[in-house]
Amino acid sequence: MKNVLMLILKRSGASLVTLFIISLIIFIGVEMLPGDVAETVLGQGATPETVAAFRKELKLDLPPHTRYVAWLKGFVHGDFGKSLANGRPVAQLIGWRLGNTLFLAMSTAVVAVPLAILLGMLAAFFRDTFFDKLISTITLSFISFPEFFIAYILISILSVHLNLFPSLSIIQENMTLGSKIYAIILPSLTLTCVVTAHMMRQTRAAIINVLASAYIEMAEIKGIKRMRIIALHAFPNSLSPVINVIAVNLAYLVVGVVIVEVVFVYPGLGQLLVDSVAKRDLPVVQASGLMFSVAYIFLNLLADILSMLSNPKLRQSQV
Repeated sequence: MKNVLMLILKRSGASLVTLFIISLIIFIGVEMLPGDVAETVLGQGATPETVAAFRKELKLDLPPHTRYVAWLKGFVHGDFGKSLANGRPVAQLIGWRLGNTLFLAMSTAVVAVPLAILLGMLAAFFRDTFFDKLISTITLSFISFPEFFIAYILISILSVHLNLFPSLSIIQENMTLGSKIYAIILPSLTLTCVVTAHMMRQTRAAIINVLASAYIEMAEIKGIKRMRIIALHAFPNSLSPVINVIAVNLAYLVVGVVIVEVVFVYPGLGQLLVDSVAKRDLPVVQASGLMFSVAYIFLNLLADILSMLSNPKLRQSQV
């Protein structure tokens, strides 16, 4: 148990170092953007005195390292500054948008994860049959197509021709849960097609790899049904790679929804990031980028920890 805790602490420390490096990259990247933020916000008609006063208000007159330390300290304490576009606190802008992104990601995961595991088990059970080849072809197609292409195909079929679901996923705070779910069906279905393909193929490969083990052959010799072997023996022993790919795809659902949110005009954090880049609203851009980084690093850390806990070989190899 002590070794496991030490491994978790090491991975957590490495994640914090990674997050620090990413925050530095985000800050430097924003600093290297062409043009002057104060002049962009105030417009060309602003006088040099007004621009200088506004730069002082934004603390742009301070050295970059001083502003970076102040920004990082504020982020740790939950103070992301104020938006340059409307003067509202960035934390207030991000809070609702982040909740919408997590709602879309979790709604997709509730459908995608069980579906991917079930299809992976069935593909392993019917290995090299027509069903296996059909599922593999479909999943490879979904992996090959970009998200926006799948999104536009679904909009064309389910929204334009069949008129079943709205093409724009606009939700509001006062909407009921059922109305929100109905509004996000198309973006959720788009993400489900993509992540299910990845998770299904990894589940299938992991189970087939375990089926080659000696104890599986012994179970087959004893006359145990193959589906029972897969469900009760092969799948539990292939959890480590399956958990890892599920966690990685969950991280993708949170940080990789930018394109899908833009296509469906979904009011999530990705849409806010794109709008803020267009407006040169740098405090929102920095905070949004770092929030995405935190979510991605945390989910990858969770994947590492769960993989170690589910596979004793990984724990022993790291000691």
